[in-house]
Amino acid sequence: MSLRAAALSSPRGHDVNAILELIRREPRARTFFAAYAQSALGNGAGYVALVVLAYQRWHSPWAITLVLMADFIPAMLLGPVFGAMADRWSRRRIAVLSDLIRAAAFIGVGLVGGIWATVALALLAGTGAGLFTPAILAALPSLVDSRRLPAATSLYGGLTDAGRTVGPALAALAMTVTSAKAVVIANGATFAVSAAVLCAVRFGAAANAEPGRERGLLRQAREGVSAIARMPGIRTLVLASSGAILFAAMMNVAELLLARSLGAGGAGYSVLVAIFGAGFVAGSLSGAGAVEVSELGRRYLLGILLIGGGLVVAIVPSFPVAALGLAMAGVGNGVTLVNERLICQRVIPDALRARAFAVFDTAGSWAFAVAFVSAGAVLSLTGVRAVLLIAGLGSVAIWALSRVALRGLWEQEPGPEAARPLPPPATAAGRTAYADAASRA
Repeated sequence: MSLRAAALSSPRGHDVNAILELIRREPRARTFFAAYAQSALGNGAGYVALVVLAYQRWHSPWAITLVLMADFIPAMLLGPVFGAMADRWSRRRIAVLSDLIRAAAFIGVGLVGGIWATVALALLAGTGAGLFTPAILAALPSLVDSRRLPAATSLYGGLTDAGRTVGPALAALAMTVTSAKAVVIANGATFAVSAAVLCAVRFGAAANAEPGRERGLLRQAREGVSAIARMPGIRTLVLASSGAILFAAMMNVAELLLARSLGAGGAGYSVLVAIFGAGFVAGSLSGAGAVEVSELGRRYLLGILLIGGGLVVAIVPSFPVAALGLAMAGVGNGVTLVNERLICQRVIPDALRARAFAVFDTAGSWAFAVAFVSAGAVLSLTGVRAVLLIAGLGSVAIWALSRVALRGLWEQEPGPEAARPLPPPATAAGRTAYADAASRA
């Protein structure tokens, strides 16, 4: 690992100071992140309990597949519409609604019986998640001072990843003294608490308060996708991030078999998952310091390269070396994701921002689904190291192509117009008003 990569592999002093400054100076952000932290931990625990309950209600691998896919399907099919909702109406209200939806869904899972009711409620929870992500990511700039936006975005990602890493351990501990039903109900309660707190926090006013009222959501969703497709830099990020997810997610399928091939068993698998998660958190927190957009682009590319390099290193038949490789891949995932989000917040106009994040969410969800299927097929035909090699080399190829496509973009800092709402969609010349934004991004 290079010195520069090593510097990014853990939160540096000024990154930690920036997050502490955010918590100390921004009372609204402090309240939001306290509520989000407890719901993120609950969500990490809740999905483990959800899988356990699904398998108890139908003793088939399909039960696990169905509830896991239910988290992705709403964003896969309706992501741009979710983004249009968050660009049209109050983002805070959308976030509150999504928390209430997930509270009802997880509490419902704990109270009902039968696999199909469980799957339906898992789909409802996935709908809440699909609404929440673009709304909150687009609303963060209205929650904090612009100087502290990188710290807020990094902390949001770090808490999300910490929930996914620590939450399953909490679920394992909780299920030694209580049931999986109790864990999912407790998860629903964390979302209810979050919804109540967000009701009292002022942020996320409607970005399209005036111009978009008369247009339908589907039209706004189509306009958003079209505008993103005309932004060369953002279009490249969508494709590159989706490609990186496609290859990196193959590791999730192969991770258990990798641990077994190294003679580590279930305990070793848990260690590998924890190491990857810790790397993910560290990578997410590395973006707290404010830098220019061009540097964000370089960090983004470095993250993809770390993913590829880490997966290739993990091929070595040694548990410590494989663990190091997964730590690198985890850091790379976090670095890539946080810098992708920071770039979008800096260069995409506010009126389009939620739809942009929804496009990333939709493309990433499809990439996850394809990765799960393709990794299973490759595993059955070859083996775990072939999957890691394909994933690693594929990620390096994504890095190389993206490096060429992004060369020369964002060398100049975007002007203040990127933060202003867009004018109405139709201009006198008949062009969409997003064309100017597209030329800048």
